[in-house]
Amino acid sequence: MLDYETLRLLWWALLGTLLIGFAVMDGFDLGTAMLLPYVAKTDSERRVAINTVGPVWEGNQVWFILGGGAIFAAWPALYAVAFSGFYLAMFLVLAALILRPVAFKFRSKIDNPRWRSTWDIVLCIAGIVPSLIFGVAFGNVLVGAPFRFDETLRMSYEGNLFGLLNPFSLLCGLVSVTMLLAHGGTYLALKTEGTVTERAIKAAGATSIACVVLFLLAGFWVWQWIDGYVITSAVVHNGPSNPLMKTVVRQSGAWFANYRAYPLTMAAPIIAIVAFLLVSPLLSLRRKGLAFLASSLGVASVIATAGLSLFPFLLPSSIEPKASLTVWDGSSSQLTLMIMLIATLIFLPIVLLYTGWVYRVLRGPVTEAIVAQNKSSYY
Repeated sequence: MLDYETLRLLWWALLGTLLIGFAVMDGFDLGTAMLLPYVAKTDSERRVAINTVGPVWEGNQVWFILGGGAIFAAWPALYAVAFSGFYLAMFLVLAALILRPVAFKFRSKIDNPRWRSTWDIVLCIAGIVPSLIFGVAFGNVLVGAPFRFDETLRMSYEGNLFGLLNPFSLLCGLVSVTMLLAHGGTYLALKTEGTVTERAIKAAGATSIACVVLFLLAGFWVWQWIDGYVITSAVVHNGPSNPLMKTVVRQSGAWFANYRAYPLTMAAPIIAIVAFLLVSPLLSLRRKGLAFLASSLGVASVIATAGLSLFPFLLPSSIEPKASLTVWDGSSSQLTLMIMLIATLIFLPIVLLYTGWVYRVLRGPVTEAIVAQNKSSYY
């Protein structure tokens, strides 16, 4: 069996990988839905846009389920705080994710313009809400959540939904929205032809630049006005999962400590900026595949930037810093982490191979002619 410290680090990395997988794979679904009113003006154009993600959106949501399951099994204290304290926000996300398949399935059932335009609006909203709230959640993680533990490790949360909507977190929400808009735009440019492609290229170019500007603004905000958290007591990497056995203080500039200590970690924000800046030129050169890879790399690097800034914290507490959850005191037992790691090493490659096969089979653009020929089977 691997030692406890190694297992905790591996599961921190795996959790980040699953979150990146969700942001990249389901991100272009959400981005496509948000762009639907802009890139597609007629019913046939909207059917083209919808059917670019139609065969894959259900599979892409598996990454969200895997991420939630990993938090539940590997980081139970984090699951308890996040899914209890952020309950209403999570409810809004789930409501939007439930409305999305309903819109997909019902939209083409009736050949009526008002009926179809209504479901198109639902699809757009179902893309905006999760994209915004996921970004707001990351912003609140950087600020710290208002929770504490008593001596028996029972958690109490002292915030509310409106407290999550602070200015910095809303800025992070806008970073998330523009990031996924750019990602969705590059995907649409890759998977469509004609007018839809041209509009998608314009949208991806504008939103990728907006994402870079907002990302830099968020970084400046963290540098100037957001206090990070620092463990001031001895860190026991193999100790019990009890967050109250340490002392933590808030400190200006603490979220940049990892970048000073490990300069290679600076690669994450730099790659994010460069990747999104390359999206527009690559699309202008009609290198659509490279543009999509660049946006995927940008999305992954933005998520990695947040994770590297926080390490070793998973969720800081703004009202009782010593209750903050870290990699070293918020995990499941050593045996649980080991069994889960074995299962992950067996099944994750199977999921990746199957996903790769599906995308290979479904390669190529979706056109109005293809949709017209498959009127009864396509969305």
